[in-house]
Amino acid sequence: MAEPTAVQVKEKIDLTDTEKDIFYTLLETIRKFERNTVPRVAGGWVRDKLLGKECHDIDIALSNMSGSEFVGKVTKYLPDAGLKPPAGIGYIPKKPEKSKHLETARMKLFGLWIDFVNLRCEEYSENSRIPTMKFGTAKEDAYRRDLTINSLFYNFNTNSVEDLTGRGIEDLKSGKIVTPLPPKATFLDDPLRVLRAIRFALAAKISRERIGIEIDLMISGNQPVKAMTYICDLTLFWIVFNLPPKCEPVVSEGCDRYVYNLLSLSFTLLHYYSVILTNALVRNYSASRFSSKLVSYMLQIPIINYIFRDSLKRKARDAETVINIHRALKKFLSLIPSLVSTDSKVSEIDSDGELVDISAPSKLRVLTGFLLKEIKDFWRVAMLISTLLYPIDVDCTQDILSKNFQLDKRRDLFTEVENANIKLCLEKVWDVKPLVNGKEIMNVLQLKSGGPLVQEWQRKLLAWQLAHPFGSAEECLDWIKKTTSIFPSKH
Repeated sequence: MAEPTAVQVKEKIDLTDTEKDIFYTLLETIRKFERNTVPRVAGGWVRDKLLGKECHDIDIALSNMSGSEFVGKVTKYLPDAGLKPPAGIGYIPKKPEKSKHLETARMKLFGLWIDFVNLRCEEYSENSRIPTMKFGTAKEDAYRRDLTINSLFYNFNTNSVEDLTGRGIEDLKSGKIVTPLPPKATFLDDPLRVLRAIRFALAAKISRERIGIEIDLMISGNQPVKAMTYICDLTLFWIVFNLPPKCEPVVSEGCDRYVYNLLSLSFTLLHYYSVILTNALVRNYSASRFSSKLVSYMLQIPIINYIFRDSLKRKARDAETVINIHRALKKFLSLIPSLVSTDSKVSEIDSDGELVDISAPSKLRVLTGFLLKEIKDFWRVAMLISTLLYPIDVDCTQDILSKNFQLDKRRDLFTEVENANIKLCLEKVWDVKPLVNGKEIMNVLQLKSGGPLVQEWQRKLLAWQLAHPFGSAEECLDWIKKTTSIFPSKH
């Protein structure tokens, strides 16, 4: 097993303005009601802040008051201090049979949800794994937590970090995953802690390259949806598909499950379509689905690149392939109505200036041909994603996770678009050689050297060739001469 990697840990916690406002308000509540309560932030927030990471998951542990009682005090204090009432209040009941031994009270303050519980210790009877809960000291509470690195407290009354197990800071620095008590005692208390320990160990000890290789194998195998199910169930999603430190817009809660549902839906559609795809195609398709819904309706290109290059350490060409697919989606979505239309109307399609003198049916072939040349063999992948995003009777962005996703209609739409491309003879358009080469263009334009003007004409000639699939090189050259005589180029 590889040795743990040393981690840079900060000496003190730096608070954001929002965190300062929250902690000040809570301390003022305690002062107002003259309670000797000591409030501490517990667990993951302390760990992440010491590592220099942003964290919005604030759990407050109270020394001598229940979470629900304290939330009530804060609610009374806010109007007296001239502050707005809480934006939301909630309670998560205890479920001892599910290893949830204590009620949690929640309150939204200054835009953040904060959880409140009391410090506690546990007593077990000989015949039951369900403990009797009672108020405990901070040290007792620290030892009943899952890992030493999650047993740290931030006492914001004294602005100090408390390491009451005596090894939380050291384990954090050395990258060790250790339970405060003997592992059997910790894991029998809550079996879910086994999975959390695996998650932290994976993040601390496994290289990004190895994670990327395993994900590649899972997704290109015959059970990619089941593999993603396990990743989500083990709470490994954000370890695997790690995002940049500052990601805009902020990832919404439950986004990992949203991605899983999309993947499941996508492979259901693949089964419907009976499309034969290579392993490489499935892999790149699947990865593009993950990245396309991680943040919003369409992800920013830099984040897609980050996931492939940094999170999964995949090859540059894999990232470029998926990015090209995403760039093509908007164009594909705009072409679908014309590709499935019986009257071939394309007047509303965005087109470049060189297409103004091309007839509507030919214009559709030109625009589709340009698009397929950009993504080559992955055009069916882009078409499949477009099928998922295309609105069919309902707003698909709202209905995409419902049972009524109209799979039959989306299968039929895919088939229509695929047949339209085949009818236009564009299946391998990227392999079609240009009728006229750069040197011949230079001769007609009387240029001494190549450059942007030649590249511009190469694109125009590609448009002409797509619009005239049976045209000859001589006809193409004649068209250049005729066009330059009408619209003389500056060269």
